[in-house]
Amino acid sequence: MSITAAQVNELRKATGAGLMDCKKALTETGGDHEKAIDYLRKKGLAAASKKAGRAATEGLVGSYIHAGGKIGVLVEVNCETDFVAKNENFQAFVKDVAMHIAAAGPQFVRREEVTADVLEREKEIYRAKARETGKPENIIEKIIEGQVNKFFADICLMEQAYVKDPDKTIQTYLNETIATIGENISIRRFARFVLGEGLAKKESDFAAEVAATAGL
Repeated sequence: MSITAAQVNELRKATGAGLMDCKKALTETGGDHEKAIDYLRKKGLAAASKKAGRAATEGLVGSYIHAGGKIGVLVEVNCETDFVAKNENFQAFVKDVAMHIAAAGPQFVRREEVTADVLEREKEIYRAKARETGKPENIIEKIIEGQVNKFFADICLMEQAYVKDPDKTIQTYLNETIATIGENISIRRFARFVLGEGLAKKESDFAAEVAATAGL
């Protein structure tokens, strides 16, 4: 059956679980709201939402270096207590997130951080492409909405498919970790460094190089 946005939003309000998790729960339960809540509770995802409002000011700054030192990541992940910050499961989660950032290259943690100018520029590109097909404006706006969601899934860490398990998002992995550990956890910020990124690389004159090698 087709799951509507209204059903997903209603389940999200009831559980606080992520949009993708709510949609999957409804799909797995044939659109039954109560069964979907039970599904999320069994997965530990609904329970995670109850902890989301609690202050998380402890945690770790994790790091990951990849590709012979050519890519490096620092990520700050917060939890509620120093005790959990020393927990092996929490530390493994931080390391996994840092590794994922190195591999997937997100630009933002969550969609709310995407600046208005960046988002509007993408919308204009999608709008121009859709108009070339001759579709009516109301259809174009629906197409843009879908494209924007895909855009967020590409650039926002929490909505990206987890590289070690593409069937779940980073948000889902976070919710599962919260359910396992029993404290609120939040990915606050990250920095990703790529060797030489942004530098103007020297381009040699091939002809001159050949001439110099030949002694001309």
